[in-house]
Amino acid sequence: MQFFPFFNLYINSVLALCSIFTSMIRKIKSDPAKPLILITNDDSIYSKGIRSLVEAVKDLGQIVVVAPSLPQSGMGHAVTLKDPIRLTPVERFDGVLASYACSGTPVDSVKIARDVILDRKPDLCLSGINHGSNSSINIIYSGTMSAALEAAIEEIPSIGFSLCDHDLDADFETAKIVARKLTIQMLAHPLTKPSLLNVNIPLVSPSELKGYRICRQAVAKWEEEFEERNDPRGGHYYWLTGKFVNYDQGHDTDEWALENDYVSVVPIQFDLTNYHNINYIHNNWELN
Repeated sequence: MQFFPFFNLYINSVLALCSIFTSMIRKIKSDPAKPLILITNDDSIYSKGIRSLVEAVKDLGQIVVVAPSLPQSGMGHAVTLKDPIRLTPVERFDGVLASYACSGTPVDSVKIARDVILDRKPDLCLSGINHGSNSSINIIYSGTMSAALEAAIEEIPSIGFSLCDHDLDADFETAKIVARKLTIQMLAHPLTKPSLLNVNIPLVSPSELKGYRICRQAVAKWEEEFEERNDPRGGHYYWLTGKFVNYDQGHDTDEWALENDYVSVVPIQFDLTNYHNINYIHNNWELN
């Protein structure tokens, strides 16, 4: 969820050669006897979070990394429709089958990995580790969780990991332990479909972590304001600001878990149907 200015020159020069590299891309050849794990994120392939995730799980299967070339925080489930999508090989990770920077969104990264790069459906998709929480309503805006959600739509078991720290140089020691443990469990004991978890990790040391809570999404929202500002030429523009407000006092929520130094594990789904209101409308609305 952060911008990396020191990569601008590198990225621009590499992207200038993308059309050449794209034509050279061939599907990877995976070993069907070993788990195939796709890793992505929204903070870009150059973030510390995704490197930490790769380090945590690279011995658990065959790793392929496909992630945005630039930070894509807050992109949600956006897909690229009007621009070409380019893939650039990136030599940044040890012990992986392949790694590519994608010029599109997190969801684009999952889609193009499945269609262009992977030789079979992966056994697992991991997204993250995000720099910053994606608990509660933040899941709606999150590129990290949308990438995991896209994989789940394709019937790929998926986990999105987020650490409650926006620092570019955040300490991922605890998050790596959590990611590894939950990845082992998901591979060994797959969930019923849709197999999708939203995992948030508090900013504590491993010794301070109290454990794991399987919980629900808290009722919370952002109370936002648009500040009107002036640019150096006198033009008006608006800057989004606000604060996160938790309205939910339940002890079974992700917000409670994080505030009390537990990892929050929320099983989620992409069926947004309000089944209660189906019956209410049938029984109370006069539509005939």
